[in-house]
Amino acid sequence: MTSNENQKLSLFALTSMVVGSMVGAGIFNLPGRFATATGPFGAIIAWAIAGTGMYMLARVFQALAEKRPDIDSGVFAYAKAGFGNYMGFLSAFGYWLGSCLGNVFYWVLIGSTLGRFFPGIFGDGSSAIAIIVSLIGIWAFHFMILRGVEQATFINTVVTIAKIVPILVFILLLIFFFHFGQFRENFFGGLDMPPKSLIAQVRDTMLITVFVFLGIEGASVYSRFAKERSDVGTATILGFVGVTGLMVAVTLLPYAALPQSAVAGVQQPSMAGVLEAVVGHWGAVFISIGVLISVLGAYLAWSLICAEVLFAAAKSEDMPRLFAAQNGNKVPANALWLTNIVVSLFVISTYWSRDAFNFMLDMTSVTALLPYLLVAGYGILLARSGVGYEKTPDQRGRDQIFAWIAAIYTIFMFVAAGLKYVLLVAVLFAPGTILYVWARREQKLQLFTLAELFVFAVTLIAGLIGAYGLLTGAIAP
Repeated sequence: MTSNENQKLSLFALTSMVVGSMVGAGIFNLPGRFATATGPFGAIIAWAIAGTGMYMLARVFQALAEKRPDIDSGVFAYAKAGFGNYMGFLSAFGYWLGSCLGNVFYWVLIGSTLGRFFPGIFGDGSSAIAIIVSLIGIWAFHFMILRGVEQATFINTVVTIAKIVPILVFILLLIFFFHFGQFRENFFGGLDMPPKSLIAQVRDTMLITVFVFLGIEGASVYSRFAKERSDVGTATILGFVGVTGLMVAVTLLPYAALPQSAVAGVQQPSMAGVLEAVVGHWGAVFISIGVLISVLGAYLAWSLICAEVLFAAAKSEDMPRLFAAQNGNKVPANALWLTNIVVSLFVISTYWSRDAFNFMLDMTSVTALLPYLLVAGYGILLARSGVGYEKTPDQRGRDQIFAWIAAIYTIFMFVAAGLKYVLLVAVLFAPGTILYVWARREQKLQLFTLAELFVFAVTLIAGLIGAYGLLTGAIAP
């Protein structure tokens, strides 16, 4: 990752990677997305479910980092260790693809933010000009990273610190302008909002909670660079706790400043619209600058993660060896090229999307669920087997409970997402299997076991159904 193979990342740097990955675009959109779906009561329930599920997942990552220190780049490697080669590939491909879609979302948000001030040029972030600007940005970052990841990670650490400031200012100002009567009026859902059951309110917020928690595994992805292996788990928990506090505050405080319908109606990024309504136009400008800094920093972090996942998967022979190549600056160049080509194609595709902003957000969330489910599943298997617990057998039961809760939560997220997004993900996964076949052919190994062939068949059928739905208009992006 750096020009010096012996240089390792400190606990602070690893925690910065987690925070930098999680605090990106999603947190700036929370007020509007939540207000569209629910009031404070439903939001509290949603965060309780999401916080519990993701905390358990964070504990699984921590346990796996401690019990299996021999497994590096953990997200897909854990899936391979627990469920075989093809599931390991699907986890790696899904995680990489979700990261690419997340990067597309970042550029849509940048365009939407600029569209607040230049509506005739950037629109909602998917206009022709917005797409051209996004493509220029993608390839500017690409060539910067090719010059060396060491400089890029330094920039990420600086940006992570800088982008927290607007969020903290937003929270402090809304605490100052807190109106209990307004909060009470919104508590069970604003009076001027369409009636909706509590279950529906909570369900409609769940994908956004998944999106804002993406990056919780940032330290695990870079585990091979940690000075101390135990720092990986510690960084994951520290990042999770800190960012969760920020997200809950950003979600709930706007309900005490404005009617729910007003929060729901502001333009994205909704944090800027809320602060503008509370303190004036300077608030929107201030938050918008923070959005641009935050999103560019998060884009940098996720570009690194995308390339690292492809690189690590190729090194472990789960992807074609082409992607294991590094340039003279120790950057996985071929992996980075493929990543940014795919991101560019998806950015161009947003021109034809009816709601590119929310569509890319939801697709990113659903694509990340399979890797998370497989990590939780491996946590269950490892705790049951006792491997790595020879010195701490008393922790097996606890870790197995954590892993089961994380697995159940992830399955619940699939259900909350709905069939549409599951089928659309399958549309991408099915042709992606070509990379798996390519890698297996290179190694002259059997393509599938019987169980893996069944998984591939299910993926292929779901992908064909999804493709048919897109062609007939039954599924609209």
